[in-house]
Amino acid sequence: MTKSNSAIRNPQSAYVWLPFIAVIILVYFAGLTMPLVGPDEPRYAQVAREMFERGDWVTPTLGGFHWFEKPALLYWLQIASFNLFGVSEFAARFGSALFGLGTVASLWILGRRVERNTTNDEQRTTDGFANWLGRIAASTVGIIAFAHGASFDIILTFPLTAAMVSFYIYDLKGRLPPLLSFYFFVGLAVLAKGLVGIVFPAAIIGLYHVVSWKFPRRKLIASVVWGAMLASAVAALWYLPMYLRHGYEFIDQFFIQHHFQRYTSNKYFHPQPFYFFYWVLPLMTIPWMPFFLAALWHLCRNVVIRARGDEQRELPTSPLQIFALCWIAVPLVFFSFSGSKLPGYILPAVPAGLILTAIYLTALIRRRSWGATLVKTIAGGTFLFILISVFFFAPRFAETDSVKGLLAEANGRGLGNAPVMMLHGISHNAEFYASGRIVRDTDGKQKRFPGPKEVSEALNGKPGLVLVPMEYLAQLLESNYLKAELVRDNGEIALVAVYPK
Repeated sequence: MTKSNSAIRNPQSAYVWLPFIAVIILVYFAGLTMPLVGPDEPRYAQVAREMFERGDWVTPTLGGFHWFEKPALLYWLQIASFNLFGVSEFAARFGSALFGLGTVASLWILGRRVERNTTNDEQRTTDGFANWLGRIAASTVGIIAFAHGASFDIILTFPLTAAMVSFYIYDLKGRLPPLLSFYFFVGLAVLAKGLVGIVFPAAIIGLYHVVSWKFPRRKLIASVVWGAMLASAVAALWYLPMYLRHGYEFIDQFFIQHHFQRYTSNKYFHPQPFYFFYWVLPLMTIPWMPFFLAALWHLCRNVVIRARGDEQRELPTSPLQIFALCWIAVPLVFFSFSGSKLPGYILPAVPAGLILTAIYLTALIRRRSWGATLVKTIAGGTFLFILISVFFFAPRFAETDSVKGLLAEANGRGLGNAPVMMLHGISHNAEFYASGRIVRDTDGKQKRFPGPKEVSEALNGKPGLVLVPMEYLAQLLESNYLKAELVRDNGEIALVAVYPK
């Protein structure tokens, strides 16, 4: 074995790999106890809490009102965690961390299968590919960040990644077990995020066959019937009882409003330019972004050279590279045409980008003796940065973004049962921390009070709490309609105890 080949294989004992795996697990579970942040985490956690408290695994509700925006997989993970750990931020995020690790593990399994399927001539270019791919995936900031959030993006990314890995392993040998796994995970992806769970795999596989100029195996074509039944059976665990229980209301809210209208319009107020995901996707691959862009450039350049028929300049392109490129292209193009765009939408394309990155870096390691040290240093430095951020910087941001501390202060003053009102704004963060106490409109949305007079009228002779942006705090404190006392503020929003005069 040559020196460069040895560097790529890099055999290490369990005494080295076990601590490394322990560090990865630490990184993915560290910081899960921080307050829930943003508009989505508290709402999704509260939906799961209400289902958990009712003992209902079917109907999502928020504030007691139907909440049919998303499927149940995240809620099921949170309910299971609430049963294990109690209702907490850690439990709300536990499933996301597991699915983040599952995404990394799926890519490592892909790497191992690719290694085992190579010929002797290809062996030197794929040696150690699984371990390098695992390192790169585990230390990618986009995956780590969303694995720390109680949101649906990583919940979709894992089953979609597992499905695409299963298909590619099937495509290597044509065996049945990976095909069964593929359809199972497609069904799980539908449970995770809806119709994209089946649209993306079908489109990626179709594009892969077109670009590769090959006809699907007869076994794959024949599997569509029983595979669709398997995927449907998995998805039906929630969709069927939801339809039987709620009928057209479920169809209208879930499919028409939150699938088609969300995609075709800006109904939910997330507009971005067409090219939004073309710069978000590379940022998701940090710290590997330069290598991802280099890999993408070399691959696209080679595709152009091949199209021109310049065989002298053409470099070998593996089927895995073509597959990864198709995997990137489908979500990228699909969501670019969406009327609603959020950064997490493109997360399912990140694993494919990491495959290209790992192929590029594995080749670099083969050519350069310092390549292995570079990859290990970047991965280790990222883990260290994440841990420092999670323990020293992120908690401060979370406290500022969250109303947890504000409401805890009010509860300590004996106002734990006081209704919580919103003046000149709303606070989705309060959904979890003021559970069951938020004053709502008749449609279930948080009631937004226009002024102190309306707040006073809603008190009904009892004390209450008001969340108000700092710029409007003086309106309450100086109001003639009620007595107001500042409980605490977090720099952006203040919590005020109000009493009728």
